[in-house]
Amino acid sequence: MCPVVVSEVVFTRSGWLPGVIREDGELKLMLAAGADANHEPRTFTFPISAAHLAVIREDLARHLLLWSAVLPLCDAAGTRGRLDENAAVALLDPVLFSPPAEVDALLRRIRWDRDRLVAHGADLDLLERGEVCAALRAATERADETRVQEHRAERRRAERGVVLGPLDAQVLRYTGQYLHGATVPGRKPDAVDPAVLPEVMRVIATAEQACAGMRIGLDPRRGNRATDKRDWDRLESTVDAAVRRAFPGLADDAVRTVSFLMCSEAADRARSTPVDDDDGTVDHHVDPGGGARRTALSFTDDKGGQKTWVRDGSRSASAEFWQFVADRSASDNEVFTIEDEERGEGVQLHFYADSIARITTVSPGEGGADPQYRVEYSLVDGIGGYRTLVSAFIRGGCAALERYGPWMSDVAEFERARRQRDAR
Repeated sequence: MCPVVVSEVVFTRSGWLPGVIREDGELKLMLAAGADANHEPRTFTFPISAAHLAVIREDLARHLLLWSAVLPLCDAAGTRGRLDENAAVALLDPVLFSPPAEVDALLRRIRWDRDRLVAHGADLDLLERGEVCAALRAATERADETRVQEHRAERRRAERGVVLGPLDAQVLRYTGQYLHGATVPGRKPDAVDPAVLPEVMRVIATAEQACAGMRIGLDPRRGNRATDKRDWDRLESTVDAAVRRAFPGLADDAVRTVSFLMCSEAADRARSTPVDDDDGTVDHHVDPGGGARRTALSFTDDKGGQKTWVRDGSRSASAEFWQFVADRSASDNEVFTIEDEERGEGVQLHFYADSIARITTVSPGEGGADPQYRVEYSLVDGIGGYRTLVSAFIRGGCAALERYGPWMSDVAEFERARRQRDAR
Protein backbone atom coordinates (compact mmCIF):
# COMPACT_ATOMS: atom_id res chain seq x y z
CA MET A 1 0.00 0.00 0.00
CA CYS A 2 1.11 3.57 -0.71
CA PRO A 3 1.90 5.61 2.41
CA VAL A 4 -0.71 8.22 3.34
CA VAL A 5 0.67 11.76 3.09
CA VAL A 6 -0.76 14.05 5.75
CA SER A 7 -0.65 17.76 5.00
CA GLU A 8 -2.11 20.92 6.51
CA VAL A 9 -2.22 24.49 5.33
CA VAL A 10 0.04 26.72 7.40
CA PHE A 11 -0.13 30.03 5.52
CA THR A 12 -1.82 31.36 2.40
CA ARG A 13 -2.51 34.63 0.72
CA SER A 14 -5.30 35.36 -1.74
CA GLY A 15 -5.19 34.43 -5.40
CA TRP A 16 -2.44 32.26 -6.84
CA LEU A 17 0.39 33.28 -4.52
CA PRO A 18 2.29 30.24 -3.21
CA GLY A 19 1.12 28.91 0.11
CA VAL A 20 2.97 27.06 2.88
CA ILE A 21 1.90 23.61 4.00
CA ARG A 22 3.17 21.13 6.56
CA GLU A 23 3.50 17.69 5.02
CA ASP A 24 4.35 14.83 7.40
CA GLY A 25 5.82 17.38 9.75
CA GLU A 26 7.94 19.19 7.12
CA LEU A 27 7.27 22.77 5.94
CA LYS A 28 6.95 23.12 2.18
CA LEU A 29 6.17 25.92 -0.22
CA MET A 30 3.35 24.86 -2.57
CA LEU A 31 2.55 26.62 -5.82
CA ALA A 32 0.43 25.97 -8.87
CA ALA A 33 2.14 26.62 -12.19
CA GLY A 34 1.87 25.41 -15.77
CA ALA A 35 -0.35 22.55 -16.87
CA ASP A 36 -0.08 18.83 -17.47
CA ALA A 37 -0.75 16.99 -20.74
CA ASN A 38 -4.48 17.18 -20.03
CA HIS A 39 -4.29 20.96 -19.50
CA GLU A 40 -4.94 20.59 -15.77
CA PRO A 41 -2.91 22.86 -13.42
CA ARG A 42 0.27 21.34 -12.03
CA THR A 43 1.19 21.73 -8.37
CA PHE A 44 4.79 21.80 -7.13
CA THR A 45 6.25 21.71 -3.62
CA PHE A 46 9.73 22.04 -2.13
CA PRO A 47 10.96 22.24 1.48
CA ILE A 48 11.47 25.49 3.36
CA SER A 49 12.44 26.35 6.94
CA ALA A 50 10.55 28.14 9.70
CA ALA A 51 12.76 31.19 9.10
CA HIS A 52 11.73 31.24 5.45
CA LEU A 53 8.08 30.98 6.49
CA ALA A 54 8.48 33.97 8.82
CA VAL A 55 9.71 36.18 5.97
CA ILE A 56 7.03 34.94 3.59
CA ARG A 57 4.37 35.63 6.20
CA GLU A 58 5.57 39.13 7.09
CA ASP A 59 6.96 40.50 3.81
CA LEU A 60 4.65 40.48 0.78
CA ALA A 61 7.38 41.87 -1.49
CA ARG A 62 9.80 39.03 -0.66
CA HIS A 63 6.98 36.52 -1.08
CA LEU A 64 6.33 37.90 -4.56
CA LEU A 65 10.03 37.91 -5.43
CA LEU A 66 10.39 34.26 -4.45
CA TRP A 67 7.35 33.34 -6.54
CA SER A 68 8.74 35.24 -9.52
CA ALA A 69 12.11 33.48 -9.19
CA VAL A 70 10.68 29.95 -8.82
CA LEU A 71 8.11 30.12 -11.64
CA PRO A 72 10.71 29.61 -14.43
CA LEU A 73 11.78 26.38 -12.73
CA CYS A 74 8.16 25.21 -12.83
CA ASP A 75 7.97 26.11 -16.52
CA ALA A 76 11.13 24.09 -17.13
CA ALA A 77 9.44 21.05 -15.58
CA GLY A 78 6.98 21.09 -18.48
CA THR A 79 3.87 18.92 -18.48
CA ARG A 80 5.43 15.86 -16.82
CA GLY A 81 8.88 16.66 -15.47
CA ARG A 82 9.85 17.09 -11.86
CA LEU A 83 10.67 20.41 -10.27
CA ASP A 84 14.38 20.91 -9.73
CA GLU A 85 14.05 21.07 -5.93
CA ASN A 86 17.74 21.77 -5.39
CA ALA A 87 17.56 24.83 -7.63
CA ALA A 88 14.37 25.99 -5.92
CA VAL A 89 15.81 25.56 -2.41
CA ALA A 90 18.96 27.38 -3.51
CA LEU A 91 16.85 30.47 -4.23
CA LEU A 92 15.33 30.70 -0.74
CA ASP A 93 18.13 32.37 1.23
CA PRO A 94 19.31 34.78 -1.52
CA VAL A 95 15.77 35.98 -2.28
CA LEU A 96 14.33 36.08 1.23
CA PHE A 97 17.35 37.13 3.34
CA SER A 98 19.73 39.12 1.10
CA PRO A 99 19.86 42.95 1.02
CA PRO A 100 17.89 44.54 -1.86
CA ALA A 101 20.99 45.30 -3.91
CA GLU A 102 22.05 41.65 -3.82
CA VAL A 103 18.55 40.48 -4.74
CA ASP A 104 18.55 42.86 -7.72
CA ALA A 105 21.96 41.53 -8.74
CA LEU A 106 20.69 37.95 -8.48
CA LEU A 107 17.73 38.75 -10.73
CA ARG A 108 20.11 40.07 -13.36
CA ARG A 109 21.71 36.60 -13.49
CA ILE A 110 18.66 34.30 -13.46
CA ARG A 111 15.34 34.02 -15.22
CA TRP A 112 12.37 35.41 -13.32
CA ASP A 113 8.72 36.09 -14.08
CA ARG A 114 8.23 39.83 -14.61
CA ASP A 115 4.49 39.51 -15.22
CA ARG A 116 3.74 38.33 -11.68
CA LEU A 117 5.37 41.41 -10.23
CA VAL A 118 3.61 43.72 -12.66
CA ALA A 119 0.26 42.13 -11.81
CA HIS A 120 0.84 42.83 -8.13
CA GLY A 121 1.59 46.52 -8.53
CA ALA A 122 5.32 46.76 -9.21
CA ASP A 123 6.47 50.23 -10.21
CA LEU A 124 7.14 49.89 -13.93
CA ASP A 125 9.81 52.58 -14.20
CA LEU A 126 11.85 51.06 -11.35
CA LEU A 127 11.33 47.60 -12.82
CA GLU A 128 12.74 48.76 -16.15
CA ARG A 129 15.79 50.18 -14.38
CA GLY A 130 16.46 46.86 -12.62
CA GLU A 131 15.54 48.15 -9.16
CA VAL A 132 13.21 45.24 -8.55
CA CYS A 133 13.06 45.34 -4.76
CA ALA A 134 12.33 49.06 -4.76
CA ALA A 135 9.65 48.50 -7.42
CA LEU A 136 7.69 46.35 -4.95
CA ARG A 137 7.41 48.89 -2.14
CA ALA A 138 3.74 49.46 -3.00
CA ALA A 139 3.01 45.85 -3.98
CA THR A 140 -0.56 44.62 -3.55
CA GLU A 141 -1.83 41.20 -2.59
CA ARG A 142 -4.55 41.45 -5.22
CA ALA A 143 -3.45 40.80 -8.81
CA ASP A 144 -4.44 42.99 -11.76
CA GLU A 145 -4.05 40.89 -14.91
CA THR A 146 -5.16 43.74 -17.16
CA ARG A 147 -2.08 45.64 -16.02
CA VAL A 148 0.03 42.71 -17.18
CA GLN A 149 -1.62 42.70 -20.60
CA GLU A 150 -1.07 46.43 -20.99
CA HIS A 151 2.57 46.10 -19.95
CA ARG A 152 3.14 43.32 -22.46
CA ALA A 153 1.54 45.42 -25.20
CA GLU A 154 3.72 48.41 -24.32
CA ARG A 155 6.87 46.27 -24.33
CA ARG A 156 5.96 44.83 -27.76
CA ARG A 157 5.50 48.35 -29.08
CA ALA A 158 8.76 49.46 -27.50
CA GLU A 159 10.56 46.60 -29.25
CA ARG A 160 9.22 48.00 -32.54
CA GLY A 161 10.34 51.49 -31.60
CA VAL A 162 6.75 52.74 -31.20
CA VAL A 163 5.95 55.44 -28.68
CA LEU A 164 2.28 56.32 -28.25
CA GLY A 165 1.03 59.78 -27.38
CA PRO A 166 -2.08 60.30 -25.24
CA LEU A 167 -4.42 60.52 -28.24
CA ASP A 168 -2.81 57.48 -29.91
CA ALA A 169 -3.37 55.35 -26.82
CA GLN A 170 -6.98 56.44 -26.44
CA VAL A 171 -7.76 55.76 -30.12
CA LEU A 172 -6.42 52.22 -29.65
CA ARG A 173 -8.52 51.82 -26.51
CA TYR A 174 -11.59 53.01 -28.44
CA THR A 175 -11.14 50.27 -31.05
CA GLY A 176 -10.21 47.65 -28.44
CA GLN A 177 -6.76 47.13 -29.97
CA TYR A 178 -4.62 48.65 -27.23
CA LEU A 179 -3.77 45.24 -25.79
CA HIS A 180 -3.86 43.05 -28.91
CA GLY A 181 -3.34 44.43 -32.40
CA ALA A 182 -4.80 41.29 -33.96
CA THR A 183 -8.15 41.73 -32.20
CA VAL A 184 -11.05 42.54 -34.52
CA PRO A 185 -11.71 46.23 -33.79
CA GLY A 186 -14.95 47.54 -32.38
CA ARG A 187 -16.29 50.73 -30.83
CA LYS A 188 -15.65 50.99 -27.10
CA PRO A 189 -16.16 54.61 -26.01
CA ASP A 190 -16.42 53.55 -22.36
CA ALA A 191 -12.79 52.41 -22.48
CA VAL A 192 -11.60 55.92 -23.38
CA ASP A 193 -10.55 58.64 -20.96
CA PRO A 194 -13.61 60.98 -20.94
CA ALA A 195 -11.34 64.01 -21.22
CA VAL A 196 -9.88 62.71 -24.50
CA LEU A 197 -13.05 61.12 -25.92
CA PRO A 198 -14.18 64.22 -27.94
CA GLU A 199 -10.84 64.27 -29.78
CA VAL A 200 -11.01 60.52 -30.39
CA MET A 201 -14.49 60.96 -31.87
CA ARG A 202 -13.16 63.64 -34.22
CA VAL A 203 -10.63 61.13 -35.52
CA ILE A 204 -13.38 58.56 -36.05
CA ALA A 205 -15.66 61.12 -37.73
CA THR A 206 -12.86 62.05 -40.14
CA ALA A 207 -12.49 58.40 -41.12
CA GLU A 208 -16.26 57.94 -41.54
CA GLN A 209 -16.56 60.98 -43.78
CA ALA A 210 -13.62 59.85 -45.91
CA CYS A 211 -15.13 56.45 -46.73
CA ALA A 212 -18.81 57.45 -46.85
CA GLY A 213 -20.45 55.58 -49.73
CA MET A 214 -17.55 53.19 -50.21
CA ARG A 215 -18.23 49.48 -49.88
CA ILE A 216 -16.36 46.21 -49.65
CA GLY A 217 -17.92 43.52 -51.78
CA LEU A 218 -17.83 39.79 -51.25
CA ASP A 219 -15.42 37.57 -53.16
CA PRO A 220 -17.22 34.23 -53.71
CA ARG A 221 -14.05 32.78 -55.24
CA ARG A 222 -12.76 32.40 -51.68
CA GLY A 223 -15.91 31.17 -49.96
CA ASN A 224 -19.16 32.43 -48.53
CA ARG A 225 -17.73 35.10 -46.21
CA ALA A 226 -14.57 36.26 -47.99
CA THR A 227 -14.37 39.89 -49.04
CA ASP A 228 -12.80 41.61 -52.02
CA LYS A 229 -9.19 42.43 -51.14
CA ARG A 230 -9.05 45.25 -53.68
CA ASP A 231 -12.09 46.92 -52.15
CA TRP A 232 -10.54 46.50 -48.71
CA ASP A 233 -7.21 48.01 -49.81
CA ARG A 234 -8.98 50.91 -51.54
CA LEU A 235 -11.05 51.80 -48.49
CA GLU A 236 -8.07 51.37 -46.18
CA SER A 237 -5.93 53.73 -48.27
CA THR A 238 -8.69 56.34 -48.42
CA VAL A 239 -9.18 56.38 -44.66
CA ASP A 240 -5.44 56.28 -44.00
CA ALA A 241 -4.81 59.34 -46.17
CA ALA A 242 -7.70 61.35 -44.71
CA VAL A 243 -6.79 60.65 -41.07
CA ARG A 244 -3.10 61.41 -41.61
CA ARG A 245 -4.00 64.65 -43.35
CA ALA A 246 -6.30 65.79 -40.53
CA PHE A 247 -4.15 64.46 -37.66
CA PRO A 248 -0.53 64.51 -38.87
CA GLY A 249 0.85 63.74 -35.40
CA LEU A 250 -1.10 60.49 -35.00
CA ALA A 251 1.09 57.38 -34.70
CA ASP A 252 0.97 54.68 -37.37
CA ASP A 253 -0.61 52.21 -34.92
CA ALA A 254 -3.47 54.60 -34.25
CA VAL A 255 -4.06 55.34 -37.94
CA ARG A 256 -4.03 51.64 -38.79
CA THR A 257 -6.54 50.76 -36.08
CA VAL A 258 -9.00 53.37 -37.40
CA SER A 259 -8.60 52.09 -40.98
CA PHE A 260 -9.05 48.53 -39.74
CA LEU A 261 -12.24 49.54 -37.91
CA MET A 262 -13.75 51.15 -41.03
CA CYS A 263 -12.81 48.17 -43.22
CA SER A 264 -14.11 45.61 -40.73
CA GLU A 265 -17.44 47.38 -40.44
CA ALA A 266 -17.77 47.65 -44.23
CA ALA A 267 -16.94 43.94 -44.57
CA ASP A 268 -19.56 43.06 -41.96
CA ARG A 269 -22.16 45.06 -43.89
CA ALA A 270 -21.23 43.15 -47.05
CA ARG A 271 -21.64 39.80 -45.30
CA SER A 272 -25.07 40.77 -43.98
CA THR A 273 -26.31 42.07 -47.34
CA PRO A 274 -28.77 39.73 -49.11
CA VAL A 275 -26.94 37.87 -51.85
CA ASP A 276 -29.40 39.11 -54.50
CA ASP A 277 -28.07 42.62 -53.93
CA ASP A 278 -24.41 41.85 -53.40
CA ASP A 279 -23.24 43.20 -56.75
CA GLY A 280 -25.47 46.26 -56.81
CA THR A 281 -27.21 45.15 -60.01
CA VAL A 282 -30.79 44.28 -60.80
CA ASP A 283 -31.09 41.18 -62.92
CA HIS A 284 -34.10 41.66 -65.21
CA HIS A 285 -33.32 38.58 -67.35
CA VAL A 286 -34.13 40.63 -70.47
CA ASP A 287 -32.03 40.92 -73.60
CA PRO A 288 -31.46 44.68 -74.20
CA GLY A 289 -32.01 44.01 -77.88
CA GLY A 290 -35.58 42.98 -77.27
CA GLY A 291 -35.11 39.20 -77.27
CA ALA A 292 -37.20 36.75 -75.28
CA ARG A 293 -36.65 36.37 -71.57
CA ARG A 294 -34.26 33.71 -70.39
CA THR A 295 -36.03 30.80 -68.81
CA ALA A 296 -33.10 28.73 -67.57
CA LEU A 297 -29.34 28.80 -67.15
CA SER A 298 -26.96 26.01 -66.26
CA PHE A 299 -24.00 26.47 -63.91
CA THR A 300 -21.12 23.99 -63.86
CA ASP A 301 -17.64 23.77 -62.37
CA ASP A 302 -14.46 21.84 -63.07
CA LYS A 303 -15.33 19.07 -60.59
CA GLY A 304 -18.59 17.90 -62.07
CA GLY A 305 -20.78 20.19 -60.00
CA GLN A 306 -23.93 21.42 -61.67
CA LYS A 307 -26.86 23.67 -60.81
CA THR A 308 -29.77 24.91 -62.88
CA TRP A 309 -31.38 28.29 -62.42
CA VAL A 310 -34.98 28.65 -63.55
CA ARG A 311 -36.74 32.00 -63.78
CA ASP A 312 -39.34 31.95 -61.05
CA GLY A 313 -38.83 35.33 -59.41
CA SER A 314 -37.39 33.98 -56.16
CA ARG A 315 -33.69 34.77 -56.74
CA SER A 316 -31.74 36.38 -59.53
CA ALA A 317 -29.53 34.29 -61.78
CA SER A 318 -26.44 36.23 -60.72
CA ALA A 319 -27.16 35.60 -57.02
CA GLU A 320 -27.64 31.88 -57.67
CA PHE A 321 -24.46 31.68 -59.72
CA TRP A 322 -22.25 33.45 -57.17
CA GLN A 323 -23.70 31.30 -54.41
CA PHE A 324 -22.77 28.26 -56.50
CA VAL A 325 -19.22 29.63 -56.81
CA ALA A 326 -18.93 30.38 -53.09
CA ASP A 327 -20.08 26.86 -52.22
CA ARG A 328 -17.84 25.07 -54.72
CA SER A 329 -14.76 27.19 -55.37
CA ALA A 330 -11.42 25.82 -54.13
CA SER A 331 -7.73 25.92 -55.02
CA ASP A 332 -8.27 22.94 -57.32
CA ASN A 333 -11.68 24.09 -58.63
CA GLU A 334 -11.33 27.46 -60.34
CA VAL A 335 -13.18 27.10 -63.64
CA PHE A 336 -16.91 27.90 -63.68
CA THR A 337 -19.33 28.04 -66.59
CA ILE A 338 -22.71 29.69 -67.21
CA GLU A 339 -24.57 28.22 -70.18
CA ASP A 340 -27.78 29.23 -71.90
CA GLU A 341 -28.62 26.06 -73.83
CA GLU A 342 -31.68 27.61 -75.46
CA ARG A 343 -29.60 30.31 -77.11
CA GLY A 344 -26.51 28.20 -77.56
CA GLU A 345 -24.11 30.49 -75.77
CA GLY A 346 -22.20 30.67 -72.53
CA VAL A 347 -19.25 32.05 -70.61
CA GLN A 348 -16.43 30.23 -68.86
CA LEU A 349 -14.66 31.95 -65.95
CA HIS A 350 -11.02 31.06 -65.28
CA PHE A 351 -10.35 32.32 -61.76
CA TYR A 352 -6.77 30.98 -61.73
CA ALA A 353 -5.88 33.20 -64.71
CA ASP A 354 -8.17 36.23 -64.20
CA SER A 355 -9.67 35.58 -67.62
CA ILE A 356 -12.98 34.67 -69.25
CA ALA A 357 -14.10 32.96 -72.45
CA ARG A 358 -17.37 33.68 -74.25
CA ILE A 359 -18.66 30.80 -76.30
CA THR A 360 -21.20 31.14 -79.09
CA THR A 361 -22.71 28.32 -81.16
CA VAL A 362 -22.06 29.03 -84.83
CA SER A 363 -23.58 25.80 -86.17
CA PRO A 364 -25.77 23.44 -84.10
CA GLY A 365 -24.33 20.39 -85.87
CA GLU A 366 -27.44 19.09 -87.61
CA GLY A 367 -27.45 15.77 -89.45
CA GLY A 368 -24.91 14.13 -87.15
CA ALA A 369 -22.25 16.80 -87.58
CA ASP A 370 -20.47 18.18 -84.50
CA PRO A 371 -21.59 21.64 -83.36
CA GLN A 372 -19.29 24.51 -84.30
CA TYR A 373 -18.42 27.10 -81.65
CA ARG A 374 -16.75 30.49 -81.67
CA VAL A 375 -14.58 30.93 -78.55
CA GLU A 376 -13.18 34.36 -77.62
CA TYR A 377 -11.04 35.28 -74.62
CA SER A 378 -10.63 38.39 -72.54
CA LEU A 379 -8.71 39.43 -69.43
CA VAL A 380 -10.63 40.22 -66.25
CA ASP A 381 -9.80 42.80 -63.60
CA GLY A 382 -10.51 41.05 -60.29
CA ILE A 383 -13.83 39.99 -58.79
CA GLY A 384 -15.38 43.34 -59.69
CA GLY A 385 -14.67 42.67 -63.35
CA TYR A 386 -16.14 39.18 -63.08
CA ARG A 387 -19.33 40.51 -61.52
CA THR A 388 -19.75 43.04 -64.30
CA LEU A 389 -19.27 40.44 -67.02
CA VAL A 390 -21.55 37.86 -65.39
CA SER A 391 -24.33 40.42 -64.93
CA ALA A 392 -23.95 41.62 -68.53
CA PHE A 393 -24.09 38.08 -69.91
CA ILE A 394 -27.16 37.21 -67.84
CA ARG A 395 -28.96 40.36 -69.02
CA GLY A 396 -27.96 40.29 -72.65
CA GLY A 397 -25.94 37.22 -73.61
CA CYS A 398 -22.62 37.20 -75.44
CA ALA A 399 -23.60 40.24 -77.49
CA ALA A 400 -23.83 42.33 -74.31
CA LEU A 401 -20.18 41.50 -73.53
CA GLU A 402 -18.82 43.14 -76.66
CA ARG A 403 -18.09 46.50 -75.02
CA TYR A 404 -16.08 44.82 -72.24
CA GLY A 405 -13.35 43.54 -74.59
CA PRO A 406 -11.02 43.36 -76.32
CA TRP A 407 -11.97 39.78 -77.19
CA MET A 408 -9.35 37.54 -78.76
CA SER A 409 -10.09 34.39 -80.69
CA ASP A 410 -6.42 33.58 -81.23
CA VAL A 411 -5.18 31.60 -78.20
CA ALA A 412 -1.53 32.56 -78.74
CA GLU A 413 -2.44 36.26 -78.90
CA PHE A 414 -4.46 35.92 -75.70
CA GLU A 415 -1.63 34.15 -73.86
CA ARG A 416 0.79 36.93 -74.84
CA ALA A 417 -1.65 39.52 -73.52
CA ARG A 418 -2.03 37.57 -70.27
CA ARG A 419 1.72 37.23 -69.79
CA GLN A 420 2.22 40.95 -70.39
CA ARG A 421 -0.46 41.81 -67.85
CA ASP A 422 1.00 39.46 -65.23
CA ALA A 423 4.47 40.89 -65.83
CA ARG A 424 3.12 44.37 -65.03
